[in-house]
Amino acid sequence: MELLRDRRSGLETAGVRAFGVSRDSPWTHIAWKQALDLDFPLLSDWNAEATEGFGIAREFKGMRGVPERAAFLIGQDGTVRGRWRYDDSELPNFDELVRAAQALSD
Repeated sequence: MELLRDRRSGLETAGVRAFGVSRDSPWTHIAWKQALDLDFPLLSDWNAEATEGFGIAREFKGMRGVPERAAFLIGQDGTVRGRWRYDDSELPNFDELVRAAQALSD
C-alpha cells in the first residue's frame, strides 16, 4: 500500500485513478489509511464479489476465495484494458503500469 501511495502521482499523470482493494473489512481499511497515511480510496471486497468477478480467487491454506495479488487497468468505459498477476512476495511494477496507461491514452 505504501508503494502505491508513493507512486500514485505518476499514475495520475498517466491518467490513472488508483484504488486499493482487499478482502479485509472497512474497519481494517480505516486503520490502514491512518497508520500508513494513505491518500487514495481503499475498497473492501468483504464478500469476494470482485475477487470472484476478476477471476483471481484461489484456495490458500484451506481457505477459499483468497485473492491473488493483482493489478488491473480499467478504461473509462469499464473495460479491463490490462491485467497483471503477481506472486505473493512480488510487488506490482508501477513503472510498467504507468507505461501501459500512457500507451492506452496515446
